[in-house]
Amino acid sequence: MYKDKEIAIRPIEEKDLSRLWELIYKEDAPEWKKWDAPYFPHQSMSFEKFMEIAPKWIGAESMWVITVHDDVFGIVSYYYEDDQKRWLEMGIVIHEGQNWNKGVGTRAFKLWRDHIFNTIPLTRVGITTWSGNKRMIRVALKLGMQLEGRIRKVRYYEGKYYDSIRMGMLREEWETLKNEKVNQE
Repeated sequence: MYKDKEIAIRPIEEKDLSRLWELIYKEDAPEWKKWDAPYFPHQSMSFEKFMEIAPKWIGAESMWVITVHDDVFGIVSYYYEDDQKRWLEMGIVIHEGQNWNKGVGTRAFKLWRDHIFNTIPLTRVGITTWSGNKRMIRVALKLGMQLEGRIRKVRYYEGKYYDSIRMGMLREEWETLKNEKVNQE
Protein backbone atom coordinates (compact mmCIF):
# COMPACT_ATOMS: atom_id res chain seq x y z
CA MET A 1 0.00 0.00 0.00
CA TYR A 2 1.11 3.53 -0.79
CA LYS A 3 -0.48 6.58 0.85
CA ASP A 4 -0.66 10.33 0.36
CA LYS A 5 -2.70 11.62 3.30
CA GLU A 6 -6.29 10.42 2.70
CA ILE A 7 -5.50 8.81 -0.67
CA ALA A 8 -4.16 5.28 -0.92
CA ILE A 9 -3.50 2.72 -3.62
CA ARG A 10 -3.47 -0.95 -2.71
CA PRO A 11 -4.07 -4.40 -4.15
CA ILE A 12 -7.69 -5.32 -4.77
CA GLU A 13 -9.38 -7.27 -1.99
CA GLU A 14 -12.54 -9.38 -2.11
CA LYS A 15 -14.44 -6.66 -0.25
CA ASP A 16 -13.79 -4.27 -3.21
CA LEU A 17 -15.42 -6.41 -5.90
CA SER A 18 -19.00 -5.25 -5.45
CA ARG A 19 -17.96 -1.59 -5.64
CA LEU A 20 -15.73 -2.22 -8.67
CA TRP A 21 -18.59 -3.91 -10.49
CA GLU A 22 -20.81 -0.93 -9.72
CA LEU A 23 -18.20 1.54 -10.98
CA ILE A 24 -17.08 -0.36 -14.08
CA TYR A 25 -19.77 -2.74 -15.32
CA LYS A 26 -23.16 -1.73 -13.92
CA GLU A 27 -23.91 0.72 -16.76
CA ASP A 28 -23.63 0.42 -20.54
CA ALA A 29 -22.40 3.99 -20.99
CA PRO A 30 -20.74 5.20 -17.78
CA GLU A 31 -19.47 8.79 -17.70
CA TRP A 32 -15.83 7.75 -17.23
CA LYS A 33 -15.86 5.90 -20.56
CA LYS A 34 -16.18 9.24 -22.39
CA TRP A 35 -12.53 9.86 -21.44
CA ASP A 36 -11.01 6.38 -21.19
CA ALA A 37 -10.60 5.25 -24.80
CA PRO A 38 -14.22 6.05 -25.76
CA TYR A 39 -13.52 4.86 -29.31
CA PHE A 40 -13.40 1.27 -27.98
CA PRO A 41 -16.70 -0.38 -27.00
CA HIS A 42 -17.72 -0.94 -23.40
CA GLN A 43 -20.46 -3.28 -22.26
CA SER A 44 -22.12 -3.68 -18.93
CA MET A 45 -22.34 -7.10 -17.37
CA SER A 46 -24.36 -8.64 -14.60
CA PHE A 47 -22.80 -8.90 -11.17
CA GLU A 48 -22.96 -12.68 -11.45
CA LYS A 49 -21.03 -12.65 -14.72
CA PHE A 50 -18.48 -10.21 -13.26
CA MET A 51 -17.95 -12.52 -10.29
CA GLU A 52 -16.84 -15.25 -12.71
CA ILE A 53 -13.81 -13.14 -13.72
CA ALA A 54 -13.35 -11.01 -10.58
CA PRO A 55 -11.38 -13.48 -8.44
CA LYS A 56 -8.32 -13.04 -10.68
CA TRP A 57 -8.36 -9.32 -9.79
CA ILE A 58 -7.83 -10.03 -6.08
CA GLY A 59 -4.20 -9.39 -5.21
CA ALA A 60 -3.21 -8.81 -8.85
CA GLU A 61 0.02 -6.87 -9.14
CA SER A 62 -1.00 -5.07 -12.33
CA MET A 63 -4.26 -3.51 -11.09
CA TRP A 64 -4.87 -1.85 -7.71
CA VAL A 65 -7.70 0.21 -6.25
CA ILE A 66 -7.56 3.90 -5.45
CA THR A 67 -9.21 4.75 -2.14
CA VAL A 68 -10.03 8.05 -0.47
CA HIS A 69 -10.84 7.67 3.23
CA ASP A 70 -11.08 3.92 2.49
CA ASP A 71 -13.82 4.41 -0.17
CA VAL A 72 -12.98 2.97 -3.61
CA PHE A 73 -12.75 5.79 -6.18
CA GLY A 74 -11.09 3.99 -9.09
CA ILE A 75 -8.22 1.86 -10.29
CA VAL A 76 -4.62 2.14 -11.40
CA SER A 77 -3.18 -0.47 -13.72
CA TYR A 78 -0.31 -1.40 -15.97
CA TYR A 79 0.37 -3.67 -18.90
CA TYR A 80 3.37 -4.56 -21.01
CA GLU A 81 3.43 -3.67 -24.69
CA ASP A 82 5.28 -6.86 -25.56
CA ASP A 83 6.68 -10.10 -24.16
CA GLN A 84 10.13 -8.60 -23.53
CA LYS A 85 8.58 -6.72 -20.57
CA ARG A 86 10.66 -3.61 -21.09
CA TRP A 87 7.84 -1.35 -22.34
CA LEU A 88 5.29 -0.80 -19.60
CA GLU A 89 2.24 1.43 -19.95
CA MET A 90 0.32 2.53 -16.89
CA GLY A 91 -3.26 3.72 -16.60
CA ILE A 92 -5.75 5.24 -14.21
CA VAL A 93 -9.52 5.67 -14.02
CA ILE A 94 -11.38 7.74 -11.45
CA HIS A 95 -14.84 6.43 -12.19
CA GLU A 96 -17.27 9.08 -10.92
CA GLY A 97 -17.34 12.61 -12.29
CA GLN A 98 -17.89 14.22 -8.90
CA ASN A 99 -14.38 13.00 -7.95
CA TRP A 100 -12.63 14.58 -10.95
CA ASN A 101 -10.63 17.81 -10.91
CA LYS A 102 -9.75 17.48 -7.21
CA GLY A 103 -6.17 16.22 -7.54
CA VAL A 104 -7.07 12.65 -6.57
CA GLY A 105 -5.98 11.22 -9.91
CA THR A 106 -2.68 13.10 -9.98
CA ARG A 107 -1.77 12.03 -6.45
CA ALA A 108 -2.85 8.41 -6.97
CA PHE A 109 -1.04 8.17 -10.31
CA LYS A 110 2.14 9.55 -8.72
CA LEU A 111 1.92 6.83 -6.05
CA TRP A 112 1.45 4.23 -8.78
CA ARG A 113 4.40 5.53 -10.82
CA ASP A 114 6.56 5.42 -7.69
CA HIS A 115 5.38 1.89 -6.88
CA ILE A 116 6.24 0.71 -10.38
CA PHE A 117 9.73 2.23 -10.33
CA ASN A 118 10.31 0.96 -6.78
CA THR A 119 9.33 -2.64 -7.55
CA ILE A 120 9.98 -3.34 -11.25
CA PRO A 121 13.44 -2.96 -12.80
CA LEU A 122 12.34 -0.79 -15.72
CA THR A 123 14.14 1.92 -17.64
CA ARG A 124 10.91 3.71 -18.64
CA VAL A 125 7.22 3.94 -17.81
CA GLY A 126 4.63 5.53 -20.04
CA ILE A 127 1.04 6.27 -20.79
CA THR A 128 -1.02 6.17 -23.95
CA THR A 129 -4.03 8.44 -24.23
CA TRP A 130 -5.81 10.46 -26.90
CA SER A 131 -5.72 14.19 -27.63
CA GLY A 132 -9.32 14.56 -26.43
CA ASN A 133 -8.33 13.63 -22.87
CA LYS A 134 -6.70 16.90 -21.80
CA ARG A 135 -6.89 15.98 -18.10
CA MET A 136 -4.80 12.84 -18.60
CA ILE A 137 -2.20 14.78 -20.56
CA ARG A 138 -2.00 17.38 -17.74
CA VAL A 139 -1.61 14.63 -15.12
CA ALA A 140 1.24 13.04 -17.10
CA LEU A 141 2.99 16.41 -17.41
CA LYS A 142 2.57 17.05 -13.66
CA LEU A 143 4.24 13.69 -13.02
CA GLY A 144 7.22 14.74 -15.14
CA MET A 145 6.41 12.74 -18.24
CA GLN A 146 7.37 14.03 -21.66
CA LEU A 147 5.55 13.83 -24.95
CA GLU A 148 7.25 11.01 -26.85
CA GLY A 149 4.89 10.48 -29.72
CA ARG A 150 1.81 11.79 -31.45
CA ILE A 151 0.14 9.60 -34.01
CA ARG A 152 -2.11 11.98 -35.87
CA LYS A 153 -5.81 11.39 -36.49
CA VAL A 154 -5.99 7.69 -35.61
CA ARG A 155 -8.74 7.88 -32.97
CA TYR A 156 -12.28 8.54 -34.16
CA TYR A 157 -14.94 9.60 -31.66
CA GLU A 158 -18.30 11.31 -32.13
CA GLY A 159 -17.59 12.22 -35.75
CA LYS A 160 -14.14 13.71 -35.13
CA TYR A 161 -10.56 12.47 -35.47
CA TYR A 162 -8.13 12.71 -32.55
CA ASP A 163 -4.44 11.97 -32.14
CA SER A 164 -3.04 9.09 -30.10
CA ILE A 165 -0.63 10.49 -27.52
CA ARG A 166 2.33 8.64 -25.99
CA MET A 167 4.10 10.10 -22.98
CA GLY A 168 6.81 8.66 -20.81
CA MET A 169 9.42 9.02 -18.12
CA LEU A 170 12.84 7.44 -17.79
CA ARG A 171 14.08 6.02 -14.50
CA GLU A 172 16.86 8.62 -14.29
CA GLU A 173 14.27 11.42 -14.69
CA TRP A 174 12.22 9.89 -11.88
CA GLU A 175 15.31 9.58 -9.66
CA THR A 176 16.19 13.23 -10.32
CA LEU A 177 12.66 14.31 -9.32
CA LYS A 178 12.85 12.13 -6.21
CA ASN A 179 16.23 13.60 -5.22
CA GLU A 180 15.03 17.17 -5.82
CA LYS A 181 12.08 16.56 -3.51
CA VAL A 182 14.36 15.16 -0.79
CA ASN A 183 16.68 18.18 -1.10
CA GLN A 184 13.72 20.58 -0.77
CA GLU A 185 12.58 18.96 2.48
